[in-house]
Amino acid sequence: MNRAIFSGVTPRQLAWAMTGLLACASLAACASAPPRAETPAVAADEPATTAPPASDAAMTPPSDAIAHLRQLIDNQQLTELRTTYNGGYGASLLFQTDTLDYYISLFHNKEFWRVIQTESYEQAEQLYRTFAKQTEDLAQVDLDALRLQAGKKYTEHMVALNQQRLQSLRNDMDYQQQQAREVAALQKQAQQDAVSLTAELRSSSSQLDAVKKQIRELEAQRSNPELLLPASQAEPDDSQAVSSSTP
Repeated sequence: MNRAIFSGVTPRQLAWAMTGLLACASLAACASAPPRAETPAVAADEPATTAPPASDAAMTPPSDAIAHLRQLIDNQQLTELRTTYNGGYGASLLFQTDTLDYYISLFHNKEFWRVIQTESYEQAEQLYRTFAKQTEDLAQVDLDALRLQAGKKYTEHMVALNQQRLQSLRNDMDYQQQQAREVAALQKQAQQDAVSLTAELRSSSSQLDAVKKQIRELEAQRSNPELLLPASQAEPDDSQAVSSSTP
């Protein structure tokens, strides 16, 4: 290699230049090699959402890629550039600084689902945006289910509260009706008693008036200063006596 070409170039600039050369080589390989479908590292019921195809040189079989990514994370060899969360789904864009490799991962409940490795920053960004959009679509069902479940639980709670309120109102109405029946019975009995008492009062008043009248008469007699003698029996006439004695 001609050193004059790189005179005055810093090591950092040299590293970026080498990165550009590697990216060009990777793009050339992508153009020459036919794309092949990636085998997803998930179960057969994985949703039908796919990332843009990458070349064989820029991909690792998913199972190996996931194990390799976990090892890099455990060894703290990756830098997190971007992460998107949607419900239990997420997408991350990770960068390995010592090899200038990008790792784009799709995970569910913090378990890696798909991992793609590439040396191209543009491809990494595109893959990350694709995975981020997939997390939004995938999480929508879970978010809807979560909201519906919360709504159902809240509605059931409100139904229970309103049933308690309804039962309380029914108990109050039953009590009020029972009290009303008892009061009505008491009122009827009181009316009957009032009728009887009115008749008895009238009778008692009549008796009282009669007694008072007798009292006034006796008091009047007692207070009369004249001597009142009882009337004597009338003597028989002489003529009657003679006629009765004639034979």
